[in-house]
Amino acid sequence: MIEITDITAGSPAEKAGIRAGDCLISVNDTVICDVLDYRYAITDSTLTVRVMRQGEECAFTLKKREYDDPGLGFATALMDEKRTCGNHCIFCFIDQNPKGMRSTIYFKDDDARLSFLQGSYITLTNLTDHDVERIIKMHMAVNVSVQTTDPLLRNKMLGNKKAGDSLKYLWQMGKAGVPMNCQIVLCPTWNDGDNLHKTLADLFSMVPAVQSIAVVPFGQTKFRQHLCPIPAFTQETARAAIEQIEAVQRWSLSANGSRIVYAADELYLLAGLPLPEDDAYEDYPQYENGVGMLRYLMNEFYDALEDAEYDGDTRFLTIATGTAAAPFLDKMMRDLEAKIPAVHCQVIPVLNDFYGHSITVAGLLTYQDLLAQLSGRDLGEAVLLTETCLRHDDVFLDDRSREELEAALGTKVIKTRVDGYVLLDTVLGYAEGE
Repeated sequence: MIEITDITAGSPAEKAGIRAGDCLISVNDTVICDVLDYRYAITDSTLTVRVMRQGEECAFTLKKREYDDPGLGFATALMDEKRTCGNHCIFCFIDQNPKGMRSTIYFKDDDARLSFLQGSYITLTNLTDHDVERIIKMHMAVNVSVQTTDPLLRNKMLGNKKAGDSLKYLWQMGKAGVPMNCQIVLCPTWNDGDNLHKTLADLFSMVPAVQSIAVVPFGQTKFRQHLCPIPAFTQETARAAIEQIEAVQRWSLSANGSRIVYAADELYLLAGLPLPEDDAYEDYPQYENGVGMLRYLMNEFYDALEDAEYDGDTRFLTIATGTAAAPFLDKMMRDLEAKIPAVHCQVIPVLNDFYGHSITVAGLLTYQDLLAQLSGRDLGEAVLLTETCLRHDDVFLDDRSREELEAALGTKVIKTRVDGYVLLDTVLGYAEGE
């Protein structure tokens, strides 16, 4: 049973007489153990909800439109505890954090329910037969971090002797037509080359259940000294991977009408190659995995710039970002200035001294690096930062806040969304950000 912590005012649950403090037993004869059972059970327009109230079982009938929420609130989104990761992956970024950071930094989840709710990737290693039966019954979409379909290699890469065996769930879900987006964290000399070819071939055998595949280069911080050695990507190894992926894309376009597999933006940057054009990303199925994010941002920005008008005062601002995105943002700002000379926005690439210079994404910038590299410079009216480098409460990875950075720099610090339209509006002063 799961305690109902609150009831939405005016909701079907309130109208039926369910109260906060009641304990949910079942919905339409489905016993509710967690959010998956609940989401699956509440799709009908008439619900029979059984609860335990002060030791007595009570039944209520709820009437709602098919996709309305019944109005029951619970203590956690999962209605249960998170499932932690039991793997020891050789490429795990969490293991590459220094000691002494906040405890949440070190938490590893590997929960199929979070895959459904938030799009996170799971390794399948802590699933049970019952879990997979439920996923198939509900036909819920899942994101799977595959790495390799070679069972023995997967055992080694995931540091878990169950990792290879758990691939049976991948085949089982594929056969049942469960929608899956897959991820391969590419590690030179481990799962590249022939191993990558085998993995892609196996995943393509499950199309259309496998809807997309992202190939993402592993991130290497300076805190790997006592971890399994993995060679850093070179321009040559990154280019070899892209050539392999693009060859598979060409085949897939003729066979499936879609590329299916995509390389992350970072792999193109490591290879020193231009990003693909917009149509190469199709409908951007792996956007949240860093595939096409830069191209999409530029598309939005230039669409907005085409119709932009400005009749305000002269403006001068600063964008602080990681070294990966800096050249792209700098070109965007120079093109903006060419059209609207009254607006100047400098782009400052911030080296990641905290994690090491091989970490180039803006989302992993820290307060201390931003402060050290922005202090003493003319920053103009404000500094713009991507929201990805801040937690929901405006705190950086090293536990310092945006407000503290603002005070230390003596300049307003604006948090912006990864959205080209919002970026242009913020630079022009039409949107002030947060």
